[in-house]
Amino acid sequence: MSLRSLFLLLVGAVIVIFVGVNWAQMTAPTELSLIYTDVRAPLGLILLGLMALLATVFVALIAYMQTTVLFETRRHAKELAIQRDLADKAEASRFTDLRAHLDREVARLSEVINNQSRETLSRVDRAEMGLRERPVDAEISRLVQAVENHNRDLHSRVDRLEMGLREGLAGYIPAPSSVSPSTTATLAAPTQDDIGKVVPS
Repeated sequence: MSLRSLFLLLVGAVIVIFVGVNWAQMTAPTELSLIYTDVRAPLGLILLGLMALLATVFVALIAYMQTTVLFETRRHAKELAIQRDLADKAEASRFTDLRAHLDREVARLSEVINNQSRETLSRVDRAEMGLRERPVDAEISRLVQAVENHNRDLHSRVDRLEMGLREGLAGYIPAPSSVSPSTTATLAAPTQDDIGKVVPS
């Protein structure tokens, strides 16, 4: 039980005790004026009835306000639920659009990658075709031909050198083997005259 209900129950109990204690005075008849006529009735009971009527009106007003607030709360809850559903749908729509956009971007990037791969493969194929058109055997043959040309040129030069040596040594007569080197050296030594000039012997 809440504190407010306990307070109202306490006030009601005090009123009932007050009425019970003063019941004789509450039920004593009294002359009452109704403006256009006079009546004889117990004033306490009339006031008690008016108080009960006010309490009833007050309770009814509180119940009406609580009912109105409850209906308003439910209506607001429904509106909030509708707005939440709309927001969820909008968010789902945004997610769907984002996913579609991402799918398009992924497809575009995949297409670009595939195009790059095809272009790379075509370049590799063209390079292989170029290598096949210029085989290694042809390069080796060209190098062998160049080496042979250099060899022929070298041989021709060596032949010309040998021919020149043969022509230069054609008039050369070697010394006889009986001549000793000392005699040859003595005969070949030059003599010197009085004025210091070297003259051949």
